[in-house]
Amino acid sequence: MSVAIEEKPEVTTPTCEAPTFDEAIAFIWTEADILDRLDYKPWLALWTETGEYIIPVERDAADYADALNIVLDDKVMREARAKRLLSGFSMSSAPPARTVRTVSRFVEVSREGNAITLRAAQMLAEYKYQHMRFLPADMEYRIVREADGRLLIDRKVVKLINADDYQFGIGYLL
Repeated sequence: MSVAIEEKPEVTTPTCEAPTFDEAIAFIWTEADILDRLDYKPWLALWTETGEYIIPVERDAADYADALNIVLDDKVMREARAKRLLSGFSMSSAPPARTVRTVSRFVEVSREGNAITLRAAQMLAEYKYQHMRFLPADMEYRIVREADGRLLIDRKVVKLINADDYQFGIGYLL
């Protein structure tokens, strides 16, 4: 007599793959558009809970937490910065500058788990008080795919080419 053994279906945990190169680029372009429209509330929703927004003074710093930075924001600081920019009470943001960003020269640095890290170049043109200013920067983004499929920024590093020089009145998010 043979006994039939009931096989249980294999339980698999859904995998969350890293964004593709093209998905990450399109996401970064969307972020640039949101920032140029000064639409900071939706911008805040583009971040992971532990995301880091960094604008270092030392372009080659190995550990940003142990270096001098123009910005080293976690979630709380990003929210405070956006609130200040939206309030109209910050001298550097009233009136707000008009900006246009071009992000290009994308290079994939790494792909690990649900994250892709890209390097890019950004050219930001700012117009305020009848004066035009340009802020070129080397960028680094770590974009992750959440379990629900959404893409989020987990880390954004903006290395201004003149980061170690005098910086004045940046009244918007880079």
